[in-house]
Amino acid sequence: MTEPAEIAAKLPQSPGPYKVLALYKFAALPDCAALKPELAQFCCARRIRGTFILAPEGINGTVAGTPAAIDELMAWFRSAALWAGRLDGAEAKLSSATSLPFHRMKVRLKPEIVTLRAPEANPALAVGTYVEPADWNSLIARNDVTLIDTRNDYEFRLGSFGNARDPATHSFTQFKDYVASLDPARHPKVAMFCTGGIRCEKASSYMLSKGFKEVFHLKGGILKYLETVPEAESRFHGECFVFDERVAVTHGLRQGEALLCRACRKPMRPDEAVGNLCPACAAATPQGVLERERQMALARARGDAHLGDDAAEAAARNKAAKRERREASRNKA
Repeated sequence: MTEPAEIAAKLPQSPGPYKVLALYKFAALPDCAALKPELAQFCCARRIRGTFILAPEGINGTVAGTPAAIDELMAWFRSAALWAGRLDGAEAKLSSATSLPFHRMKVRLKPEIVTLRAPEANPALAVGTYVEPADWNSLIARNDVTLIDTRNDYEFRLGSFGNARDPATHSFTQFKDYVASLDPARHPKVAMFCTGGIRCEKASSYMLSKGFKEVFHLKGGILKYLETVPEAESRFHGECFVFDERVAVTHGLRQGEALLCRACRKPMRPDEAVGNLCPACAAATPQGVLERERQMALARARGDAHLGDDAAEAAARNKAAKRERREASRNKA
């Protein structure tokens, strides 16, 4: 795992007060159920928030906290006997945020850390050729390379590389159907990319199992590319969706302008927004969405959080304040 100081040195010059860690590693974790409570306790004790997924095949997740808390977590992953060096070499990326982009801490157990439901896709046995961000532009400029965005359709619409193909998937499990539409003889060289690199580990392994001979993927994904490639040289257009309250990032891992629809939780450009909703959800206007919007507006007017641990604390404070007012009223009577 890259040292925290080495990663932090590459962050934008005006970082926010919180550090965001995106980490994954395909590693044998047959004891993942036993690891869950220890990981959750370590993070909660340091008020780290976000989500980790544990599975027999490894770990994947994004969390945020104070710089000191995230540095402690990374040191724990490296040195704790509990992990026994199993996360050495994990793909880890750090960025900054002006506010905590997650509402609570969750550690989940799943069959896979990225769900493809294809046993033949085994990154521990075979993956494509990693391409460093500095070498990516020259690879995708070649006429004999088919460039594929392995992310979902709504991520592609928000931003992608100019000549990339959109598989038009709603979930990663549908990527298998897209691969079935390709011919290894007609597409002998394939280059692919995703947000942080983890999807491409499985996607490249799957394509190799289906007879594709030369499969390349962007090491560290779009996030590493945006972090290390100068904006003037970048071939990525738009913003990269990041699945948290930052919504999207752009060059230098700066927070982008995209907004999150509060109904379907998909990203949208500011000019598309209808209040806090995307055009499709605004047109549907289900009663539940309208009520949620009303409750969020009321919470903002009170200066309270509406979701997560802060919301629970605010609710407890409000409940205590009501109880005090009732007792004060009784005493006056």
